[in-house]
Amino acid sequence: MTHDHPASAPRVQPGQTRDEWRSVRADLNRRRSELTARAAEVFPAHLRVVGTPLLARPGWIPDRPVPLERVRLVWTGETPATPVDGHSPALDPIRPLRDDGTPYASYAEAVGELARPRLFENRACYRLLQVRGDDAATLTFGRGHYFDVIDICEAAAHEFAAANPAGGVRAPDPARTPFRAFIGDPTDLTRRPVMAGVSTLVLRHDPGPAPGDSTAEFILHWRDPAKVATAGGLHQVTPVGMFQPSHDAPWNEANDFGLWRAIVRELSEELLGTSEDYGSDSAPIDYDAWPFNRALGEARASGAVSVHWLGLGVDPLTFVIDMLTVLVLDAGIFDELFQDLAATNDEGHLVGVEDGTGRSTGVPFRADHIERLTTVEPMQPAGAALLRLAWLHREALLGRA
Repeated sequence: MTHDHPASAPRVQPGQTRDEWRSVRADLNRRRSELTARAAEVFPAHLRVVGTPLLARPGWIPDRPVPLERVRLVWTGETPATPVDGHSPALDPIRPLRDDGTPYASYAEAVGELARPRLFENRACYRLLQVRGDDAATLTFGRGHYFDVIDICEAAAHEFAAANPAGGVRAPDPARTPFRAFIGDPTDLTRRPVMAGVSTLVLRHDPGPAPGDSTAEFILHWRDPAKVATAGGLHQVTPVGMFQPSHDAPWNEANDFGLWRAIVRELSEELLGTSEDYGSDSAPIDYDAWPFNRALGEARASGAVSVHWLGLGVDPLTFVIDMLTVLVLDAGIFDELFQDLAATNDEGHLVGVEDGTGRSTGVPFRADHIERLTTVEPMQPAGAALLRLAWLHREALLGRA
């Protein structure tokens, strides 16, 4: 994927009142699925992951599932400067103006004042600096912050929504989206600071009493735009979360730096409805002493739980990067650990859960459901890609039992 990059960001004049900005922001949340499909039209079809809108560089999607323990993380602690940030003059047209005519300093500042969701905090994140894709991926990280996602990714989506109003029939015109043009190749990790999310498809697997009786099911999440700042109004696999320490206290940076630990925390928060407050503002999390983490670790060691890496990709509308993982749990382990499955959480509600019962009804892991969810329903690209990749590799993922 290559794009020509201008030497500097184009300078344009501010252009949105606060009411206009709110209107476009609301339209973005209403039409995310439609806008995502339109944004994907700009990119060559061969860059799409298994026919979904998600984009990936060659080598980012492995040929087969990779056990998570074979994915290597490298920490540098660096925060290299990039040509693109959330203060680019190319963002002037979508920075709303205050009453005195001065623009908001950043998109995050505007969201915080004009459309603040329930969860909105500029916490530390692990910034993705480099990806080496091979039989066992190597990912290099430095330091970053969550508002880089808002200032760049949500701003790029807002710009696209403003340039492609509802009912429009013209093909997307890059000339009308100067900030997106300035970003250029959205898979280029050197152009902008990239904070990656971790998206995990959870499969409850019942091997059945005899060969051929194996079944599996999964649970989806609907992201409430009133609660979240990104990907509101879309279905997504669950759990999903930014790859970040549990708290900004310095001792968490090294202690929480692991994909498995991030997944475990998100499982607890999104499926069980537990708090994001682990007390790690005063001391690091003792993962060995945490019963939930210990139970998952023991089940993983016994083979009753497996977790695999399926690669990473870029959302064509927001340019958010998601790391893709699949967690398979034997039915008995799932039912034991998630007997108190929460129907709602701080980011939305689960799909495939009976409200008030606390029991999973699950979406059957079958071709017809995956086809419907990835072609008809409003689905986040990372989730659509995960479902299709998991189905493609279903024998490798489920065959262990």
